[in-house]
Amino acid sequence: MVKIKRYCIQITSFLLGNSYIKGFLEGTIYNGNLKKLCFPGLNCYSCPGALGSCPIGSMQAIALDIKYKFSMYIAGILILIGTLVGRAVCGWICPFGFFQELLYKVPFKKIGILKLFEKLKYVILFVTVILLPALYVSFDLALDSPYFCKLICPVGTLEAGIPLAIAKEGIRSTLGLLFGWKMVILIGVIVLSMAAKRPFCRVLCPLGAIYSIFNKISFYRMEVSPSKCTRCGKCKSICPVDHTIYERPNGLECIRCGDCKKNCPQGAIKSYLGNRELGPKPDNFTPSNKNSYNI
Repeated sequence: MVKIKRYCIQITSFLLGNSYIKGFLEGTIYNGNLKKLCFPGLNCYSCPGALGSCPIGSMQAIALDIKYKFSMYIAGILILIGTLVGRAVCGWICPFGFFQELLYKVPFKKIGILKLFEKLKYVILFVTVILLPALYVSFDLALDSPYFCKLICPVGTLEAGIPLAIAKEGIRSTLGLLFGWKMVILIGVIVLSMAAKRPFCRVLCPLGAIYSIFNKISFYRMEVSPSKCTRCGKCKSICPVDHTIYERPNGLECIRCGDCKKNCPQGAIKSYLGNRELGPKPDNFTPSNKNSYNI
């Protein structure tokens, strides 16, 4: 039931964030006042239906230049969301995460080696979202070069590049090597998503990297009762990102989806927003217990 509810919220968030139907029909991009608002998940600014901005694209465009107030606004929004719920945005709102979870249901040879590459998203965040734009700002060169969006992001290819190319013959005629490269990345992510759990979220996504930093300090937190947990591994097998919650309930990779909590046979996993427990409270579980797993 939790997974169905989560999927419905993810679908709804995508439909609400991309409800500019005229854009899909005419191959145009919405540029109204709503574009000043930030979609909390990774949703391409150039998607024909997008009403809001992508936080990663916005950060790249004006990164680290404090004379632009919008950059401070974006940072403030990300800090606020991260402080409140950590990576729960990845588990409950981001439409591309939902897309990957659906692909994983396709019968395909499964692999489990992504943990070796999970730190790569922090390198991508630093280099493409922070360092390169900052260098260009420092030398007064092009401020509008969103390197992650331009060179890596498969979400932009899926939500913007392909729909715009379908709708506009003029755009199709201008497609070149860069679009071909982005298509290779998108196809690679799609194929890998059938073999491994949420590969883009775990290895490439800079927005997930930002939110993950707040997991240990956010008001939303997970806890595991050591007296009930048998470390049976059910939580890891059901987890969309292959996270072992009894080792690190508030670890960087946890997307707070609640699947582990719902499927724990011992009822050992609980979630809290501040001091308020979310959901029914099992007997003998005390969040203040110093022996509970709350790393």
